[in-house]
Amino acid sequence: MKLAAIDIGSNAARLQISTVLHNDSIVSFKRVEYVRFPLRLGHDVFNFGALTPESEVRTTKLMQAYKLLMELHEVEGYMACATSAMRESDNGHEIAKRIEATTGIKIHIIDGQKEAELINNVVVQALDDRQYLHIDVGGGSTELNVYVNRQKINSKSFKIGSVRLLEGKETKGAWRKMEDWVEDNIDTSQEITAVGTGGNISKLFNLASKISDTETTLAEIERMQSFISGFSLEDRINKLRLNADRADVIVPAAGIYIAVMKWAGADKIVVPDLGLKDGIIQLVYGQLKRCKPNF
Repeated sequence: MKLAAIDIGSNAARLQISTVLHNDSIVSFKRVEYVRFPLRLGHDVFNFGALTPESEVRTTKLMQAYKLLMELHEVEGYMACATSAMRESDNGHEIAKRIEATTGIKIHIIDGQKEAELINNVVVQALDDRQYLHIDVGGGSTELNVYVNRQKINSKSFKIGSVRLLEGKETKGAWRKMEDWVEDNIDTSQEITAVGTGGNISKLFNLASKISDTETTLAEIERMQSFISGFSLEDRINKLRLNADRADVIVPAAGIYIAVMKWAGADKIVVPDLGLKDGIIQLVYGQLKRCKPNF
């Protein structure tokens, strides 16, 4: 059985198709297809408050392409979710309805709390009983979650993201609110480790020196931010081989991870290969299992 997730973010839209694997009583998901396309919806919304007709056309075409890929893979269940850009757009819901009418793909515009919940459902599997601060940086928002003994203690979504920072459209006072929240919700008497999710931290992690297969240090993230920022945008693309839509946002995104880690006193960061798309697939599996008693 194959399941799929479509994640429509402020920077890019992703399709992930995974096979469901059963090993005795253990269920796992193996990625068999992954496509990412840089729609950059946040550019429209954070500057103009709404999606442009051009963005609607491109998003519709992309959903048609994703639908064809899902049909070729004979996907049995899927869900499409849109986050910060589309939920803040004045015409986001209207466009989602038109896209569904054209393509048959229903886009669920989810709030920050639901977005964090879906990500947390898979991230918690990578944690132990220590204190963790989960940092998920997207194009339009940053979700923070505090875990102790694998239990979520508190969470908050902030309107600070890589595309929003690039456009200079972060909400007034958002940095101070985020810093205050971290200070109010972190137990500084205990050691804390950061957990980073999002495309930018994954790329930074791939470039950085590592403590283990999934862990690096704050110092390494700072070093990589400084290293990348020393290149022009053209050289980031041609010499560092970064995608064009990654090359411009990776430095401001790194700044968010660095700031939050410093506020929390976290010297290390775990970077699991997990994100919203994985949480969506897990949700789809749960829904199908409930609908099919003999699944």
